[in-house]
Amino acid sequence: MTDLFDLTGRVALVTGSAQGLGHAIARGLGEAGAVIVLSDIDRERLDAAVAGLRAEGIVAHAVAFDVTDRAAIDAAVEAVEAGIGPIEILVNNAGINHREPLEDVPEAVWDRLMDINVKGVFLVSQSVARRMLPRGHGKIINISSVNAVQGRASIGPYTAAKGAVTNLTKAMATEWAGRGIQVNAIGPGYFLTRMAAPLVDDPAFVEWLQGRVPIGRWGDPTELVGTAVFLASDASSFVNGQTIYVDGGLLARL
Repeated sequence: MTDLFDLTGRVALVTGSAQGLGHAIARGLGEAGAVIVLSDIDRERLDAAVAGLRAEGIVAHAVAFDVTDRAAIDAAVEAVEAGIGPIEILVNNAGINHREPLEDVPEAVWDRLMDINVKGVFLVSQSVARRMLPRGHGKIINISSVNAVQGRASIGPYTAAKGAVTNLTKAMATEWAGRGIQVNAIGPGYFLTRMAAPLVDDPAFVEWLQGRVPIGRWGDPTELVGTAVFLASDASSFVNGQTIYVDGGLLARL
């Protein structure tokens, strides 16, 4: 049974993985045996993250690129494939949030969030899939959110973007599943990350969260690892186009 979850030797590219959920997922895939390629736009932070994983005995590499820059993406993917090995697992984690009343959100902010959170998923997936498709196999995991299906005041652009990611996941699966690429998504609830810091520091929100989430607490980034390994491994060989919500039961409660 454990062989189903074994990722030994498989090259996994994880975007936005110098910190937060992406870093936790990358570490988990590495612990399952994958060769990890961390990607981030911040080279200094990226190098530090790789050094940390290597110190833990995980085979890790770094490639810095902007997920909205097609030329940079193609160059990075080509460099990974030529120098490390064929990418068999892609995790599209890179993303940003913006908190402001919807009526006040500047157009430039909307565009930047959509570019990174949606266009970035499309561009990186397209570049990697063009290499996966001739080989006839591959796994793509997109990071969505509970906010893809539930709105919350002050994060309208993020909600719209994550809804797009969830449906883009279905579109990718529909087109590519028959040619060997499995595409699924993970929808995290509220996790203790740097992105969530403004909420962690808000006593009113923490009180709401503890009452709203059946498990009664924040998620720890390590609690996404099991789902990520499942979707990256042979254990999920007949799972396609799904979004698995890892939210402590938040979406189950009215």
